Amino acid sequence: MKAQVGDRIVVESERAAQTGRTGVIEEIVDEESMRLRIRWDDGHTSILTPAAGAATIVSAQAGSTV
Repeated sequence: MKAQVGDRIVVESERAAQTGRTGVIEEIVDEESMRLRIRWDDGHTSILTPAAGAATIVSAQAGSTV
């Protein structure tokens, strides 16, 4: 998974009754371990290391999925 600052991220929920979370990548804290600082659409900010298959990156350029 390749990510850049400004890309959107969609994280699927682990529970069927909950919706996923979406936000904007504000910083790539550690490129090697894929640690990202995310500003979620609800206004909160957190550091995330997405598990394989749990997140989708939507490129800020042309809105394409990466």
